[in-house]
Amino acid sequence: MSKMIYLKKNLIIIFTLFFFSICNSEEIFLSLKKNKVNVRYGPSFESPIKYIYKKKNLPIKQIDKKENFRRIIDLKNNSGWIHVSQLKKINSIISLKDKILFHKPSNFSKPVARIKKGRLLVVQRCEDNWCKVKTEKFSGWIKNKNNWGEIY
Repeated sequence: MSKMIYLKKNLIIIFTLFFFSICNSEEIFLSLKKNKVNVRYGPSFESPIKYIYKKKNLPIKQIDKKENFRRIIDLKNNSGWIHVSQLKKINSIISLKDKILFHKPSNFSKPVARIKKGRLLVVQRCEDNWCKVKTEKFSGWIKNKNNWGEIY
């Protein structure tokens, strides 16, 4: 009987470790903290640089993590490892379709600018289905759909 209890305890431990490893690899969106961020082939500083991002606030998706490194994927399906110090909580989105930037969060509000597909937008705040965003020259409201990046 003691062997059965021992086996059950080991199975519970194995199941718990497996469950937490799945939970830790949760996919979340993050943004780049700096204008120059190295993306590496592996999760260490000794790993060679695969490519370099040169766009602060670029939204990326975390798909895995190992110690202080995060495996990421971007809108164009490029992937690699970035040190956690180069990442921050999501604060931006990329428009997946052409959109209109409005003065207020309403389709009946005054249009401010036309936002082209692929434009990086820094999110200031969201209300209902609208987000107040800013670009290089403009600030206003867009509908929060058809974007790369999830703002909570």
